[in-house]
Amino acid sequence: MFYFLSKILDVFLTPLTWSVVLVLVGISRPSLRRRAWAALGVVLLVAFSLEPVSNALWRALEYPEVRTFRPDLTYDVVILLGGVVEDRAQASSGQRSFNDNNERLLETFDLLHKGTARYAIVSGGPVDASRAKVVEAQALADQLASWGIDSSRVLVEDHARNTYENAVDSAAIVRAHGFKSVLVVTSAFHMKRAYGCFRAVDLDVDTLPVDFRSYGSPYTGELIPRAKFLEESTVALREWFGRGIYRARGYAK
Repeated sequence: MFYFLSKILDVFLTPLTWSVVLVLVGISRPSLRRRAWAALGVVLLVAFSLEPVSNALWRALEYPEVRTFRPDLTYDVVILLGGVVEDRAQASSGQRSFNDNNERLLETFDLLHKGTARYAIVSGGPVDASRAKVVEAQALADQLASWGIDSSRVLVEDHARNTYENAVDSAAIVRAHGFKSVLVVTSAFHMKRAYGCFRAVDLDVDTLPVDFRSYGSPYTGELIPRAKFLEESTVALREWFGRGIYRARGYAK
């Protein structure tokens, strides 16, 4: 139920949806007040399509960064959180397909390759039963193996469909194997929610955020509306809403 509701909210909690609704309200009847609603819809659409707005949203997500990684320690296990595989593209092409979160995978490989972590847990199941042909955790484990990491060092958690389930299922594996020092790797914008989830399941972890996306001062960028900045603002807002919903449900501390 939570997964279904999260997908519904994902549609409605976006600048594009807000703008479309406001414009439709505004043009439904020819009155000054209604036209003001339509104008507000256009303003919102333009504002969230600006680079400074997008960059500011990302920067607020990423900083102050949650980083407790200890480079002098050899960790028993590193947990790689999913959200890296483009399952539909991979299912169609038959080739591995990764998205912009791929630095999570690259950093995990580096930690294993250098011996900074003895084992890895890769966590992520099929997000949709209709697309179960590609299981993210297995795809990530296969990639690590193709890069030369011994498959016995990679533990596959292939059921989790969201960050809270990542934490619950990974914590069970950690406790079953008796791992003591645990490192979580995920994108910087996602780390605060992820860390809150591991705290909620009473698992003490260190954190290593990667994949930083903001740059310069908070309001750096051009003042020309672009579709790519609207998409980036939408992704950032999705994470903000996700944090609030997780805290409200007790999934994260």
